[in-house]
Amino acid sequence: MVVGVFQRNRPDGQKRPSDARTVRRLAVLSVVMAFVVMGLKFLAWQLTGSVALFSDALESIVNVVAAFAALMAISIAQRPPDEDHPFGHHKAEYFSAVLEGVLIAVAALLIAVEAIPMFLRPVPVENSSLGIGVNLVATAVNGGLAILLLRKGRALRSPALQADGQHILTDVWTSLGVVLALVLVALTGWLWIDPLVAILVAANILYHGAKVIVSSLNGLMDRAVEPDEQALIEECIRENAMGAIEVHDIRSRVAGPVRFIEFHLVVDRAMSVGAAHEICDRIEGAIRRAMKGARVTIHVEPEEKSEPHGLPIT
Repeated sequence: MVVGVFQRNRPDGQKRPSDARTVRRLAVLSVVMAFVVMGLKFLAWQLTGSVALFSDALESIVNVVAAFAALMAISIAQRPPDEDHPFGHHKAEYFSAVLEGVLIAVAALLIAVEAIPMFLRPVPVENSSLGIGVNLVATAVNGGLAILLLRKGRALRSPALQADGQHILTDVWTSLGVVLALVLVALTGWLWIDPLVAILVAANILYHGAKVIVSSLNGLMDRAVEPDEQALIEECIRENAMGAIEVHDIRSRVAGPVRFIEFHLVVDRAMSVGAAHEICDRIEGAIRRAMKGARVTIHVEPEEKSEPHGLPIT
């Protein structure tokens, strides 16, 4: 009779050294570029006095704070498991993403406080062409950085990088809206367009901040893997569990770049421990090849423990 748990406590759940270095370098790059963009946007505001540009500059302060928070969270998340945190520190990135969402919301409120009085009493915009040019340079820098962070964040499964990239991408659309507002003010002379766009910017920022918070809270609440990943897990089990009877109670949770997967594997009561171990090795190897950063726990049970809702092995 074989009844036991086969768990692989290998370092595969951690990012590879090269991946970890890449994530950290991207986080450092985000901090540096946040300062550059903030300087450009405040320069554009000083040149014009535009409340829309001021709202854009205010959000850039949030970008700097959020970039620092992401860098700190990534540094913590990359620490190896220890006695107090045997499953690792991966969830630290989610705390950074939640903080970033909160900061986005705070920026939106600050912008609204500044823009609403200006909407009631509009003021002229000066040097709009020069301000637009400076802001477009900052927008181009942000656009390139956002695409890089989102692409690498998804590839490396880094919630902090993805949240930072999403935030910066929101900032790009905000900046383009601000530029459009300044162009319309210059063409029409309608000064109220400037603060109106700032108010719309605040609403858009608040919406995206809420999305970042909800997504990050799902990670903190041990959300299961996505349906396509669940299907991939089941496929790996079916194709590599030859010799077993069935599998049931497949459960998973996501923690940053790591996927924790556990299930019960039912085998013939007369099967040896060695034979059951070989089946577990095959399944675990297949899942780890298909899903980078997977940690698999398999509980082996005798045939009388079969469940009617289990996954049959053909």
